[in-house]
Amino acid sequence: MTGLSNRVELNNGVHMPWLGLGVFQSKEGQEVVDAVTTAVKQGYRLIDTAAVYGNEEGVGRAIRECGTDRSELFVTTKVWNSNQGYDSTLRAFEESRSKLGLEVIDLYLVHWPVAGKYKETYRALEKLYKDGAVRAIGVSNFQVHHLKDLLADCEIKPAVNQVEYHPLLTQREVKAYCDEHNIQLQAWSPLMQGNLDVTLLNEIGGKYGKSPAQIVLRWDLQTGVTTIPKSVKAERIASNADIFDFELTADEVRQIGELNRDHRFGPDPDNFNF
Repeated sequence: MTGLSNRVELNNGVHMPWLGLGVFQSKEGQEVVDAVTTAVKQGYRLIDTAAVYGNEEGVGRAIRECGTDRSELFVTTKVWNSNQGYDSTLRAFEESRSKLGLEVIDLYLVHWPVAGKYKETYRALEKLYKDGAVRAIGVSNFQVHHLKDLLADCEIKPAVNQVEYHPLLTQREVKAYCDEHNIQLQAWSPLMQGNLDVTLLNEIGGKYGKSPAQIVLRWDLQTGVTTIPKSVKAERIASNADIFDFELTADEVRQIGELNRDHRFGPDPDNFNF
């Protein structure tokens, strides 16, 4: 894991970058175009968006204008809750594909496990995968019981489960289950919405000359979790990628994991209302 070009092999053989740029809350238009363009120039090759973010058009524009060949870039988007269901998911995908201006999406995810709908939604993703419209499919915010329910019926195992994951929410059961079933865990909100003033993170950061954010992102990678920190600031985008010139010790990885408080900054997948 020597740099931004490094990729993990998913369970279907597709290679996905370990570190990417998340664009949640990046404004449609110039803001998201600039963020994506800056990230690509810094060496990022994974861009993570979603229909509900409202910025797929800007992401697509940046991809076309960034000067990097499309084949080098890995683009993720997600179907939103109100569009879940078989037919509506297929329609939502076409809308996302049109906004992005891409023939093929690298990774398409079920954004949340909407009760009574996510299995039909995932069945639509399986069709898109079989049709070659997506290179990999997966889920987001699925807990163990959702994954067990899905795996009981699905034809194609999810390649990725994207969840809130950080030192205060280590999702041990979910991670263990995903590891057991070769489903790649990916961290959203890895930087705890900026709540990084933690004594241990400051102490370890001081040792390596790194920020608490860089320590957390390095910890993600060393725990085998791909990560997509979001930012629209050029200096932060660059800083988040500057994590490949040091390595945490096994003891430091353990200590950071012991910060876990099962604390969510985002919604609970078993109790969300949107």
